[in-house]
Amino acid sequence: MKRFKSGILVNQGYYKAFVPENINRKWQIDDMDIIRLLSMADRQLGRLDMYSEYVNIDLFISMHIAKEATQSSRIEGTQTKVEEAFMQKEDILPELRNDWQEVQNYIAAMNEAVNQLNSLPFSNRLIRQAHKILMQGVRGEQKLPGEFRRSQNWIGGATLNDAAFVPPPHIQVGDLMSDLEKFANDDSYPMPDLLKIALIHYQFETIHPFLDGNGRVGRLIITLYLVSKGILKRPILYLSDFFERHRQLYYDKLTLVRTHHDINQWLKFFLTGVIESAKQGIQTFDGIMRIQQAMDARLKPLGSRGVDARKVINHLFGQPVTDAVQVAGIIGKSNVSAYKLIADLVKIGILKEITGGQRDRIYIFEEYVGLFQFK
Repeated sequence: MKRFKSGILVNQGYYKAFVPENINRKWQIDDMDIIRLLSMADRQLGRLDMYSEYVNIDLFISMHIAKEATQSSRIEGTQTKVEEAFMQKEDILPELRNDWQEVQNYIAAMNEAVNQLNSLPFSNRLIRQAHKILMQGVRGEQKLPGEFRRSQNWIGGATLNDAAFVPPPHIQVGDLMSDLEKFANDDSYPMPDLLKIALIHYQFETIHPFLDGNGRVGRLIITLYLVSKGILKRPILYLSDFFERHRQLYYDKLTLVRTHHDINQWLKFFLTGVIESAKQGIQTFDGIMRIQQAMDARLKPLGSRGVDARKVINHLFGQPVTDAVQVAGIIGKSNVSAYKLIADLVKIGILKEITGGQRDRIYIFEEYVGLFQFK
């Protein structure tokens, strides 16, 4: 790592582009702080993944993905709240619907990519497909969804002349991404997977292979890689919340690799993110289990209506925003019965009305959603 060279600046006439070195090669770890953090990260990931064995992860997975989608998109400037990700488009203010759609696309891209891992390896094909879904019908949809760029892009600044960073020329993107794919799947050079995905994320953001959406795809592939390698059975670890809370430091650490060839500081930052995110995930699951354990006592005053209430609550763990029509469908009874049950659930503090209106009222499972809100 001490002899690591990140790449070179290549003169392109009136600007210079940064061309990273290939990463599919032998790596030697010689920093004990990295080894220590790696051990801690592995331990916390193991604790987090344990919940896949003991709780019905599929019941809660939509909330995890919704939180990641909203926080990853927030880094790019969108303002959708995690609970709004579960609302219908017509219930979102018109000026916020573009943001809402970007979050929906992220959720769809993550779900589809995880499903594709059953038949596809972690690959450029998988990455391009995720990008295609991510960019459908939103800002940037004209910027080659699902295709690597065929022109120069840049980060920061109004033009190439005052850009904060200029990725490699487009003619080199294919070879660089091919090298990244080989590194992800080639066991010729054994390396701990957490360090591998840290390097993959850095390299991806440095290549910036798409005209738009690179940040969101780069964060999405972290989770995809961990699932593809069996480190996580289900996609329940996300680093976007950590990156958002330390946004400037995140950018600074990536830049430090390119300007000073200091890969160690980036690896330490990334592993710290894994540790903190895994701990947060563990706290979230502990909170979910506490809510579940307390539910019988909370529903006891409802008597026979508790059976229908339980059906609604089980639905709310996967879809924490609801209305009377949905509740009627869940319990298989009339809207009048649904309204009565909702009133009961509001009274005992499980549901909260969030529109403030008298018609088309929307309710949220506030305590549960609170476990996933940004702290």
